[in-house]
Amino acid sequence: MQSVINNENTNSNVDNNSNNNKPANDDRDKTNKDNPEDEKLKQENEDLKDKKISEYGQTVLDNNNKEHKIHLLSVIGEIEGHECLPQHNKTTKYEHVLPQLAAIEDSSDIDGLLILINTVGGDVEAGLAIAEMIASLSKPTVSLVLGGSHSIGVPLAVSADYSFIVPTATMIIHPVRMNGTVIGVTQTFEYIEKIQDRIIKFVVRNSNISYQDFKNLMLDTTQLAKDVGSILVGEETVNHKIINEVGGINEALTKLNNMIDENQGKD
Repeated sequence: MQSVINNENTNSNVDNNSNNNKPANDDRDKTNKDNPEDEKLKQENEDLKDKKISEYGQTVLDNNNKEHKIHLLSVIGEIEGHECLPQHNKTTKYEHVLPQLAAIEDSSDIDGLLILINTVGGDVEAGLAIAEMIASLSKPTVSLVLGGSHSIGVPLAVSADYSFIVPTATMIIHPVRMNGTVIGVTQTFEYIEKIQDRIIKFVVRNSNISYQDFKNLMLDTTQLAKDVGSILVGEETVNHKIINEVGGINEALTKLNNMIDENQGKD
């Protein structure tokens, strides 16, 4: 009789253990079913990120140890104006950049902006529009000149709160040029003077160079064989007080992270 009772208890325990294990197995099965969906979503996000980099030269840097979210903006090739450039030209389109800058200012997720610059210049109006947007952002901004930042690229480089240039990068500063029909009257040259004055004043306002020193660099006739202006390499831009510091991506990110920390401390 005792043996029967023990067997019944044993069978009861086995049944209980079986019932206890069943939900766990169900949970594992559910997890296994959910994983493919998570992987698919993760892959879609990666594809979207890659597409954003390839099409717009933009991405979000968010894997740093300080957990800051930094938006990366590339200004490359030629700054496109109101007319489309040939398809074989590498361009930065202001209609892509301006809305993105507005979104960065409005976003509570983005902590700062890093601008990588390698441009030959381009449309004055479009370049100044982008530069003014960057300069008016309330979030910390750092620019890094790689390769070159010529012509209207100079205001873009100084529009950030702090600017870097790699040792081998160059900046060409020259007078405004005009394409198309030019009417040879006094008013045309006065108009060109006004455009140049806008550019000079912006650079002076956002860097440490004086108005006259920058204008002298713009009108220098001794440096360029087929043009008027100046070419500055790396540290020369710092010596002329246009760029803040010589450095690379490590220095730029370190500076930006420190600026974000200071900005969050004020909040």
